Amino acid sequence: MTSDFLLVQKIKNGDNHAGKQFVEKYYSFIYQYCFLHTRDQECAEDMAQETFVRFFGALMGGAEIGKAKSYLYSIAWNVIKNHYKKKKEILLDHLPDIEEDNLTEIEIRLDIERALDQLPKEIKETAILFFFQGLKQREISDLLNIKLSLVKYRVSKAKELLSKQLEVGRE
Repeated sequence: MTSDFLLVQKIKNGDNHAGKQFVEKYYSFIYQYCFLHTRDQECAEDMAQETFVRFFGALMGGAEIGKAKSYLYSIAWNVIKNHYKKKKEILLDHLPDIEEDNLTEIEIRLDIERALDQLPKEIKETAILFFFQGLKQREISDLLNIKLSLVKYRVSKAKELLSKQLEVGRE
């Protein structure tokens, strides 16, 4: 049995400490995932919180969730999609506080964000999960409900397109 399985069972039995442990384990991943889609700290925090509220609601409602990590990401993805359905325009980029004298770091981050925005939607999603969230290709396959070969193709294509975009951006 995995530690997630045990945590989920404890949460179902009303163990608040287990719920806190679960949130502590995954909050930073879910927050970063939301932030990479919105580039807005407050919005990403709200989305992460909503993801956990929905997760615990589904869990306490008797839903069979399978792998907790995959279930969290699928909820987060739905929260993100709903956010953009409600908003017609995409939010302006907001960077976290970075020291002013570190302009190179800001430029690199902006280059990466611009390159990521140029990717086709399905390749962008795979790239975020693989490169920024550190999910394994098999996990991405399960999460997105697509074949592993398609995930491998999208990761390869993302590498190719990101390399081209970043090279063009530096010229």
